[in-house]
Amino acid sequence: MIDLDELKFDEHGLIPAIVEDADTGRVLTLAYMNRESLKISLEKKMTCFWSRSRQELWLKGETSGNYQHIVSVTADCDRDALLVRVHKDGPACHLGNDSCFETPVFQAAEENEKEMPFDLDTLYALLLSRKKELPEGSYTSYLFQKGTDKILKKVGEECTEVIIAGKGGDRAETIYETADLAYHVLVLLVQLGIRPEEIRKELASRHIIDHKVKQEKMV
Repeated sequence: MIDLDELKFDEHGLIPAIVEDADTGRVLTLAYMNRESLKISLEKKMTCFWSRSRQELWLKGETSGNYQHIVSVTADCDRDALLVRVHKDGPACHLGNDSCFETPVFQAAEENEKEMPFDLDTLYALLLSRKKELPEGSYTSYLFQKGTDKILKKVGEECTEVIIAGKGGDRAETIYETADLAYHVLVLLVQLGIRPEEIRKELASRHIIDHKVKQEKMV
């Protein structure tokens, strides 16, 4: 552990802070901290930045509710940049995206041939953008345009398909139908404004309760 005095702030008294999702490892944003905002961040265990445009302290989530709970803060080898790993309550970007880094600038041709990293958070972010943009010819756009009742109907249908595949003992079909169900459930979450983090928190709370119950039974 180093002292804050060992960090190298620039001529404006700022140090860049790369914010990373502690659950997925995804880079969420790049912001700046001064000594005061860093101290507040460490005291509150929530990210607080210095807004260069507004020239004021900025506690992430104070107005939006999308707080970022700090897991760790690490300085780079030159001690002039920080990596801040967080658990987030909502999207990191002010546009409502999961990450501020959503706009491709360059992609090596050989990388396009590789399987791109994919997880439910990535799919959720894509569905969120579909709901906002509603591109023509998109099945996801069609679902959002039809509304909640249509989405719920599809969730029900996919549940049935999973049951049939599972009952038949067909492994490949069960995987396929479960993927369909997961997709439609995520569409429902986007429609209702529910973030994946909220589901993870609910599952985590159940794990904690279950662990406590097991400990009590051992006493």
